[in-house]
Amino acid sequence: MGVHVSMDDFGTGYSSLSFLKQFPLNALKIDRSFVNESATNPKDAAIVKAVLALGHGLNLRVIAEGVETIEQQRFLESANCDAIQGYLLSRPLPAEAAIEFCRSHALGI
Repeated sequence: MGVHVSMDDFGTGYSSLSFLKQFPLNALKIDRSFVNESATNPKDAAIVKAVLALGHGLNLRVIAEGVETIEQQRFLESANCDAIQGYLLSRPLPAEAAIEFCRSHALGI
């Protein structure tokens, strides 16, 4: 069917490590609270790198949420993050505008 399942806000709330074994996940999404200062705060950087290592070790894609600055993007690229989402790329868009955004940026839609 082409459906992919991601664990959102990984590292916060109820995102237990045991869920990584229990659910057929395709991706982890690193919570924005860790991404926010990842380029400047060594503790946040260490957490992001650990989630990346864990996700990649489980053959999952890892997506960083809440990327707002070039510095964050550069840090995440250097740490081998698979994808980013956030205001750096685009503000939230209505459906039609999102489709046009994807078309104009060759995102496969």
